[in-house]
Amino acid sequence: MKTMTRMAAAAAMALFALCPVAGADPDPVALLDAVDDNEIFGTISYRGEMVIEYRGKRFVKTMEVKGRENRDSFIEFTNPEDSGTKYLKKDGRLYVFSPDTEQVMLISGHMLKESMMGSDLSYEDTIENERLSSRYVPTLAGTETFGGREVWVLDLAARKKTESYPRQRLRVDRETGDLVHAEYFALSGARLKEYTLIKALPVGGRRFPVESEMRDLLRKGSKTVFRMTDVRIDEPIPDSVFTTRNLR
Repeated sequence: MKTMTRMAAAAAMALFALCPVAGADPDPVALLDAVDDNEIFGTISYRGEMVIEYRGKRFVKTMEVKGRENRDSFIEFTNPEDSGTKYLKKDGRLYVFSPDTEQVMLISGHMLKESMMGSDLSYEDTIENERLSSRYVPTLAGTETFGGREVWVLDLAARKKTESYPRQRLRVDRETGDLVHAEYFALSGARLKEYTLIKALPVGGRRFPVESEMRDLLRKGSKTVFRMTDVRIDEPIPDSVFTTRNLR
């Protein structure tokens, strides 16, 4: 209970710093920085579960994940159908090892836009490394109610034409600072994907998103719910984990 109280107090202090005058709107750059800061860590490890619903079918995939500084990550799938399939994100590149072929393959070019393991996430989604604040220019679009909560709405415009999503719209909980919803748009203005936070818990001195849903709006009747358990932040992970040798 004391930990929860400290977390609530810390969240309130952080949001007060963004908006020091009662009734004033937060600075959009500072608000986006706060969203980014919540995703920064030295290392992270957890057990993950993806529940994929597509065309009336349901697939459950489990995995063990280790990551470092939002830059490197290593994923090993553990569900029977995909056991031994491994992914390595290293220096902006994504590699996969398939136990069927016993080969390591670099995923690049048009393949990056394909669905990862049948989910609503593309390979491209998994290798974005940089902070949103370095890739987008934020504008505060006002406040509204979302899921019964008061939220700030941020519109993000890409700084570069090479971004997968030229525009994003974020909804940030005014009380907790949680990123509760995000929409991802094409250059034409069409909505491509939608993210919704389901649950955030105190982890490593912050509120961390441990359950969320992603929908690829170009795939009719599709959604992926992602859950994280046994989350550990800033515990040592050997460099040898993040190597292509470890894929084999």
